[in-house]
Amino acid sequence: MTVLRERLIVLIEPLLERLGYELVELEYSAGRAHGALRLFIDKAEGVGVGDCERVSREVSALLDVEDPIAGAYSLEVSSPGIDRPLTRPKDYERFLGHEAKVETNAPIDGRKRFKGPIKSVDANAVELTVEGADIRVPFGAVHKAKLVLTDALIALHQATEDNNEQEEA
Repeated sequence: MTVLRERLIVLIEPLLERLGYELVELEYSAGRAHGALRLFIDKAEGVGVGDCERVSREVSALLDVEDPIAGAYSLEVSSPGIDRPLTRPKDYERFLGHEAKVETNAPIDGRKRFKGPIKSVDANAVELTVEGADIRVPFGAVHKAKLVLTDALIALHQATEDNNEQEEA
């Protein structure tokens, strides 16, 4: 599955970049008769239904030509949501100061789960303030991470949406 996932990313990511989007996450689950390919996309101004439709059409055309998935599958394209997954260093940088949940593959200081504001980010790790202490988590140790839904995150999301509505008017 990892080889297929990597192949799909190599195929899809350049197309999304040309269209002005970034790939936040790609999930593929194979079913007995029917699989599902889920793409979570984003752009600075946020993602709407029209964006998802556009990306779905373009990615479908690409996958029809390249045919990387054997058998039937459905393609789903969506926004990552307000409490989005954090998958790359730039995701953490974009949300500096916001609260995140990070789960690691192996314990760090006796723990595998951390929750706190993102304090800093560099090329190798993210630093969170957890229960008053700063904890450095190397990106290679992260199993999964996502933003925590907070009032500050909702306010940021609302401000982005308001900005988009003004630009469209």
